[in-house]
Amino acid sequence: MSLRNALLAMLTSQPMTGYDVYKNFQTSVGYVWHAPDSQIYPELRRMEQDGLIRGETVPWGKRGTKKRYSITEAGIRSFQEWLNTPPEHQRERDPIRLRAAYLEWAEPAASEEFFKAHIAYHSARIDDWKDMIRTLRDHSNPTLAKRVQEKSPEEAERITAYKVFAYEGMISRAEAEIAWARKGLGLVEELEGGR
Repeated sequence: MSLRNALLAMLTSQPMTGYDVYKNFQTSVGYVWHAPDSQIYPELRRMEQDGLIRGETVPWGKRGTKKRYSITEAGIRSFQEWLNTPPEHQRERDPIRLRAAYLEWAEPAASEEFFKAHIAYHSARIDDWKDMIRTLRDHSNPTLAKRVQEKSPEEAERITAYKVFAYEGMISRAEAEIAWARKGLGLVEELEGGR
């Protein structure tokens, strides 16, 4: 259901072709909900069958066509219902913590590399999210720019503030992951330094 709602969120800004949804997904919603095109296109078709979006065939190139999707009233109601329902938290499935719990089986160098890779990954994500926040605040993010173009300054600020807040949460979580991994490096040194 989260992919469906992520796609509905994208289509609340403007009608888009499947390719436009995929391209914009990677530079906006994709930062908080990853999905490959192999999941996006079939979900768009299911959403159309369920009446949440409407597909319209439009010209593409000299002889081709594409399908452009727009959100329906039923899609807007479904999206709002999802937003107004308390979240259901799922039980953990954390391959990183699973591996960390059994590092006594790993070589010390592999354990160090495990934590260093974790730090590098989350550091890069922080850079991505800080860049996203910059594009949200200056309205250079194309999806947000389209979403706020006919809104009052107050409404545009409200829309932007919630999106910035979400990415700030992602940054905070990544910073906690980096701190945890640094602590893990210290633990490897403490426990394995003499091996």
